[in-house]
Amino acid sequence: MTRRKLNIRHAAALAAVLFQAAAAVPGQAAPQPSPQVSTLPQQPVPPPEAGPRFTSADLFHLRSASDPQLSPDGRSVLFTVQHADRIGAPYTRIFMLDRRTGVSRPWGSAEGIEGGSPRWSPDGSRVAYRSENGLVIANADGSQSRPFASIDATNHPLPRASTGFAWSPDGRRIAYVSAVAATDPPMEADPIVITRYWYRPARGWPERFNDNKRLHLFVADVATGEVTQLTQGDNYEHSLDWAPDSRTLLYLANPELDPDSTHNYDIYTIDVETKSVRRLTETRGVEYAARWSPDGRTIAFLGLMRPVTSSETNMEEPHVWTIDVETGRREEIGAVVDSVQGTPSWSPDGRWLYTTVQSRGTVGLYRMPATGGVAKRVGPADSERGSVGSFAVAANGDAIAAMATPGDLPQLHLLRPARSERSAKLTELNAHLLGRKQIAEVESFTFRTYDDREIEAFLTKPIDFDANRKYPMIVVIHGGPHGQQGPAFTAKTQALASRGYASLMVNYRGSTGYGQSFTNLIARDQNGGEAMDILAGVDAALARHSWLDGDRLGVEGGSYGGQLTNWLITQTPRFKAAIPWASISNLVSHNYMSVYHDYLEQEYFGKPHTGGIMDMLWLRSPIRFVDRVRTPVLLSHGDADLLVNVAEIEQYFIALRDVGVEAVMLRYPREGHGMRETQHIADFLDRSLAWYDEHLTATSPAGAQRQEPPGS
Repeated sequence: MTRRKLNIRHAAALAAVLFQAAAAVPGQAAPQPSPQVSTLPQQPVPPPEAGPRFTSADLFHLRSASDPQLSPDGRSVLFTVQHADRIGAPYTRIFMLDRRTGVSRPWGSAEGIEGGSPRWSPDGSRVAYRSENGLVIANADGSQSRPFASIDATNHPLPRASTGFAWSPDGRRIAYVSAVAATDPPMEADPIVITRYWYRPARGWPERFNDNKRLHLFVADVATGEVTQLTQGDNYEHSLDWAPDSRTLLYLANPELDPDSTHNYDIYTIDVETKSVRRLTETRGVEYAARWSPDGRTIAFLGLMRPVTSSETNMEEPHVWTIDVETGRREEIGAVVDSVQGTPSWSPDGRWLYTTVQSRGTVGLYRMPATGGVAKRVGPADSERGSVGSFAVAANGDAIAAMATPGDLPQLHLLRPARSERSAKLTELNAHLLGRKQIAEVESFTFRTYDDREIEAFLTKPIDFDANRKYPMIVVIHGGPHGQQGPAFTAKTQALASRGYASLMVNYRGSTGYGQSFTNLIARDQNGGEAMDILAGVDAALARHSWLDGDRLGVEGGSYGGQLTNWLITQTPRFKAAIPWASISNLVSHNYMSVYHDYLEQEYFGKPHTGGIMDMLWLRSPIRFVDRVRTPVLLSHGDADLLVNVAEIEQYFIALRDVGVEAVMLRYPREGHGMRETQHIADFLDRSLAWYDEHLTATSPAGAQRQEPPGS
């Protein structure tokens, strides 16, 4: 049992003693014990819904594939499967796919070993993977697993950190990243004395403050288990990769004098024998996701080149770069594709670099010559409307990719660059559930917005659609703001469709997947042009489809989408219900209360106290115009959200109530920015549907049973 679990148990026991002592005071009623928000609730997992409609109960039974890893002989693929079939956060198990038979099965046990990041040894005889407590090594079939190395983590924010461990190419050693206690004074003290700029942690529960642990590099001998610490000091070294010589590692570190206030990774190398360090890059931009070429002469990486890079989200779109290890000469290989690119991966022969590319609501897999040249789309076919996540490249150029489609969460697919055919689906993890569900159709369309720019939107139709009926519509706004929505399967829009609601997603200006110039349009203009794009999208959808009911409109969104939801209801009364979640209501307070203090700096090209930016932020803060709101609002937030502090909805809730607007504040214990625990996601879905049922229609849409959420 971990120390954290022991501490929680001891705290619960102490609380029980205190309650008993209080009850013993003569003349006082015994107090009712409050729920223990530090522990998971004791509730059963509901069975999946038997009918064709998608409901909150189905969330517990969806599975998705990720992180495919090809065996050295190319015959097998290890991958992880995310499960949500228990109370609490999802977890992963390891599965194996036999490429010759096409059969996938749990790896290492009847259900699959619970763990993640499986990595083959270079000879294919063993596999290392992450468990709850560290690294484990097992035989290729998952048998005879043994703990190999303990790994500690830090709660310090390290955005874009990647590889945490790797086999040396000769198979003799494993390098890994682990946290080491620092000499900083503890922040959990009495009194609490804070001097560190980045004093908040990346996650908000159960810790309140940065633990000040530093990440360092280690290597362990596979045969003897002997561990050597390679780096020391107060910096954070992470995201490692081996050179082919099995002697040199690359890693990332922030070289700035004050790394807390300036986000900047550079690429370094270290000789594991002598511990000598060499700095390869020296820029104000950020280099990350670095990978060594098979011949050891070149390193590929993702690069951001603007002088201010946010540690949270960025207006600048990352591209694939290469650097010559000997000369330091850099080349922007990805300049030929004007869009957001993902972590580069070398082909086994070193001739090609593979990367994902966002494109108009989808994500394709591309390859480009390692020496520069024209990029070619590997897949999927445009007609599949797929979105590729993680992938692995075979010796013949084929790729095994985890890909989401309109009909399913990410499954493994085979993509073949030499052919133009549709991808081959290799796993069917949700056939047991989605095979009996009606999947709502997602239609894409473009329209002209207020300044005549073209904007793309996606409309999900209700199931059992009848063109002679009128349907309410929910506008679902993506966060970021630099992100995108598309036709890929999402539980929320499918549940809305099953309930008789259409839903509209608009890739407003500032979204990714449409080129850098389109992303730039949001600069110094939050809650401006992009808000008008969304309203223009609503008008376009209503003009396009007479079956949409313009008198029954709802709006919702998370994070930046929640911010836009808060803003839109101050600008128009046309929405009859709103559900902002993890939302921002005051741009000024958000800047200083978020764990990431540089987000608005890179959006407005300066810190808020300079150049009149503070006044700009206040003028575009929803709470500034709260007196105009007439829309009933259901505010939802993770109680431990440090990216968007819960104070954002606390102040908006009071302001709304002061104005006389119907408002409910919904807070989920243990949750940060974006809910993880499945029972919370299900509860929020039920409450959202009930909110729309109450405010958009007197009776539930045809064919749907009206439900009250638990505990309402």
